[in-house]
Amino acid sequence: MNKSGKVLKKYHKILVVGPSWVGDMVMAQSLFIALKNTHPDCQVDVLAPSWTLSLLERMPEVSKAIVMPLPRGQFSLMARIKLGLSLRSEGYDQAILLPNSWKSAIPPFFANIPVRTGYIGECRWGLLNDARKLDKNLLTMTVQRFVALSLPVDASMPPECPTPALTISKDRQQSVIDKFKLTPSIAESAPGSLTAYTPSMAIKILALCPGAEYGPAKRWLTEYYAEVARHKIDQGWQVWLFGSDKDKADAAQINREASGFCTDFTGRTSLAEAVDLMSLANTVVTNDSGLMHVAAALDKKIIAIYGSSDPGFTPPLNDKAHVISLNLDCAPCFKRECPLGHTHCLVGITPDRVLDLINT
Repeated sequence: MNKSGKVLKKYHKILVVGPSWVGDMVMAQSLFIALKNTHPDCQVDVLAPSWTLSLLERMPEVSKAIVMPLPRGQFSLMARIKLGLSLRSEGYDQAILLPNSWKSAIPPFFANIPVRTGYIGECRWGLLNDARKLDKNLLTMTVQRFVALSLPVDASMPPECPTPALTISKDRQQSVIDKFKLTPSIAESAPGSLTAYTPSMAIKILALCPGAEYGPAKRWLTEYYAEVARHKIDQGWQVWLFGSDKDKADAAQINREASGFCTDFTGRTSLAEAVDLMSLANTVVTNDSGLMHVAAALDKKIIAIYGSSDPGFTPPLNDKAHVISLNLDCAPCFKRECPLGHTHCLVGITPDRVLDLINT
C-alpha cells in the first residue's frame, strides 16, 4: 500500500527506457531504487545507449541492460519497430519511458507491453496508455519527474527521491590502480606522474572536472581551477583531472599553470575507469555535468559550480555537496554560451570561495 492506504498494482517485470546523458542516467537510479523499494521482487531492465552499461553495471537494482542500437537523435522507424518486436518474448508487465520523445515510445508499443507509462511529451497518446501530464511547477527537479513515474497517477507529489548510490568493488579499484600505475609511495613519484595512492594511506586526492558537455556557459574558468590545484598541491594533495577528449585543452592548461603536478586523465579513460578512479578521491570540484552526478552517487564531498544552469533543477543528489551559484538576475539562462558575453555568473565565483569549502 502507499501512504494513502491504496493498494499499489504489482508489475513484476519492468522495462525502463533510459536517458542518453550521463547525469540523467545517474539520476535515473533513484527511479530504479524506488521501484525496488515498492516491489522488492520486481525485475528492472533498462533500455539505454551502450555507453551507459558501465553505469548500469554499478547499479544493483538493474537486472539487465539492453543496448539501444540507434544513436541519439536518429529516428529509424523500422529499426525501432524491429527492436520492439524483438522484446515481445521478454513478457514485460510495464514500460516506463524517461525520454519525452515520440520515437522513444515506439519500441515499448511494438513490444506489446500492456502498461506504458510516461509523460505526454511529443503528443504520444496511443503509444502510451498510462500518459501523465507533467506539472513542472510541482515537479521542479529532474529526479522528481523520474521517480514520479514509478507511482500511481493519484499519488502525493512531489515524491520522496532515494539517493543514487553507485557500487564500486575493491577489484575494480585495484584494476585502475594497476592500469594507471598508482605507486605505493609519494617519494617515488615524479612531477606530473600519477602519485601515491593506496586505500590505507592518508594522502588526499582532489578531483577536478573542468568540462561540461552542454557548453562554455557551464564551465568555470580554467585559471580558477588551476589556482585551486596549485593551493592543494602545495598542501600535499594529489590533483586529478577528469573529462572527455573535448576537455583535453582545458585540462592541459590547468596542468601547465600547476607546473605539471596534476595527473591528467582527460581522454585517457573509459567512463567505467573514470568512475572507479573517482571513487578513490576525497573531494571533487566540478561544473554542473555528468561527472558531478557520478561524484554525488559515489558519496563524495562535492563543490558544484553553477553558471547558466539551475541548481534547483539538477542538483547533485548528495548531502555532502556544496552548491555555489551567484543567483544573478540573468541566471539561470540555460544557454550554451552567455548571451551577454560576460559570464559574470562564473567569473564572480572566486577560487578562494571554493578553497574555503574544500577546507571546511
